[in-house]
Amino acid sequence: MKSAILRSVLLRSTASSASARTTSSYLSSRGFSAESAPERKVTILGAAGGIGQPLSLLMKLNPLVSSLSLYDIAGTPGVAADVSHINTRSQVKGYASEEQLKEALEGSDLVIIPAGVPRKPGMTRDDLFKINAGIVKSLSEAIAKYCPHAIVNMISNPVNSTVPIAAEIFKSKGVYDPRKLFGVTTLDVVRARTFYAGKANVNVADVNVPVIGGHAGVTILPLFSQATPKANLSDEYIKALTQRTQDGGTEVVEAKAGKGSATLSMAYAGAIFADACLKGLNGVPDVVECTFVQSTVTELPFFASKVRLGKNGVEEVLGLGTLSDFEQQGLEALKPELKSSIEKGIAFAHGK
Repeated sequence: MKSAILRSVLLRSTASSASARTTSSYLSSRGFSAESAPERKVTILGAAGGIGQPLSLLMKLNPLVSSLSLYDIAGTPGVAADVSHINTRSQVKGYASEEQLKEALEGSDLVIIPAGVPRKPGMTRDDLFKINAGIVKSLSEAIAKYCPHAIVNMISNPVNSTVPIAAEIFKSKGVYDPRKLFGVTTLDVVRARTFYAGKANVNVADVNVPVIGGHAGVTILPLFSQATPKANLSDEYIKALTQRTQDGGTEVVEAKAGKGSATLSMAYAGAIFADACLKGLNGVPDVVECTFVQSTVTELPFFASKVRLGKNGVEEVLGLGTLSDFEQQGLEALKPELKSSIEKGIAFAHGK
């Protein structure tokens, strides 16, 4: 029964067509059974929050995780006790307060950071920056000290700035490896697939849509011209789908009317990307996801595009492919805002 439920829920994370090689599912035939998978410690920083709690649950369900370390400034022992009762492979420990951060991080293969405050109605990601930038800086310093070789998945917003902050902190500590730092933009891909499937009237499990750029508003650029299966959608539909994908976070914030942001869908997306990173670490071939990384595909130092994942994190940053005229215009339009967000993060890391 448990196996059937897990399969029905978790296999939805993957496309079943040939293009599905660009994503991965928890229970993919390319993966490992709990008995054969290597030992992997995953640490979630911010595990008691709105994203952290469902993300903790989803990572407890992942058979590639052998040790699940949950950290937050408060409330984590309860979350850890709760998910530890689930009869899956990983052993769970909860840590609260800065005094326990060292133990939480040591030995980590993968660190996921959803820590920080959520968006509220009327808040922009720049508003979030003032609070979350300091949190990310502090946690990055701890990662550099206690698990400098871990892969880091940054969820804390604004990702366009928090990833550069982490990069600069790691550089200052002499431990920066651009292959191991990722901004999680998977929710943009998840939304693009869902919205496209609805308009194209196709099975969402078969859909793949690359999303490039950044992870905020206009910097999010879904490439519907490269979507599969192909659908003959009008320019108006494409523009509307692009706009909705860009405004997806705001749509949820407004719908929750001040009582939260996109926590559940973000936890799902974070779990999907973490699973892809674990598969890459374990040597599973052809794991490709869109993610915000140090990049040379444009003139900007960081950019989201398709990335092949491997045993050291980034194996290859892939090109953008052929863009439609509309997408090319969108690419040029997003660059100034993305450049500004990146520079803002770098300046913050240097105390400016």
